[in-house]
Amino acid sequence: MFAPDQYQLLDFGGGRKLERFGAYVLDRCSPSAEGIRKSDPGNWNKCDARYDRTRGEEGEWNSRGVLPSAWSITHSELVFELQPTPFGHLGVFPEQAANWDWITKQLARSPKPLRVLNLFAYTGGSTLAAAAAGAEVVHVDSAKNTVAWARRNAELSGLSEKPIRWIAEDAKRFAERELRRGKRYDAVILDPPSYGHGPKGETWKIARDLHALLTTCAQLTQGHRAFMLLTCHSPGFDPPEVEAILADAVFGSCQAGATAKALTVSCIDGRKLPSGVVARWPR
Repeated sequence: MFAPDQYQLLDFGGGRKLERFGAYVLDRCSPSAEGIRKSDPGNWNKCDARYDRTRGEEGEWNSRGVLPSAWSITHSELVFELQPTPFGHLGVFPEQAANWDWITKQLARSPKPLRVLNLFAYTGGSTLAAAAAGAEVVHVDSAKNTVAWARRNAELSGLSEKPIRWIAEDAKRFAERELRRGKRYDAVILDPPSYGHGPKGETWKIARDLHALLTTCAQLTQGHRAFMLLTCHSPGFDPPEVEAILADAVFGSCQAGATAKALTVSCIDGRKLPSGVVARWPR
């Protein structure tokens, strides 16, 4: 997890969350906090900026002070550049820190460097964790600007010389092409969105496409498989369903030893904010 001076969830409720990223306290939307009472309503007046959606998935930041265009926080030796985006994201999802630690442990168990495929890789948290632990990583995300952001994080983390391939492409199309090429991987990491678009107009719908992509990933790792990691933030995908999808698509059996659980972020008052689901293999 993040050190307290790098990130803290200070409070949540009323469909929002109050977080501190380094020196800045931010008030952002959080659907999973709907119907929950804030623990300390008066504390929210001290935030440096508030994000509100204005149309669709986009919105605007209203700063009460001087919020920089970019700053950074760290997790272990990893450095993440943060930017307030029109979608309310900052470039890092704190709940993923537990997965980065898990990835590091899996790679430490291997007597040789592993080849890792990271799909829907965003700004590269899992890529950096894997590369820092000695893996060769192929990082795939459909957005060129996001891949560039991930590369900056690698440079900030001192990992720019590590064996990382940076690919701006549709994740499903890339995985299928790798299979046709006869490429093989030792591990696959996926963090798919509910909906998405590739750079050439490809469409992604998790309910329609996830099982088929996982089947492709199973073929890419057949005979080499060291670990699989799937995270999901889509409504309607609870831990039993995500676990079953991973087990069935990859192993052809729901009794294959994959395990899923809720992803959460711990608040300073002890409560836990739901933040999706993670399924891992091996247990």
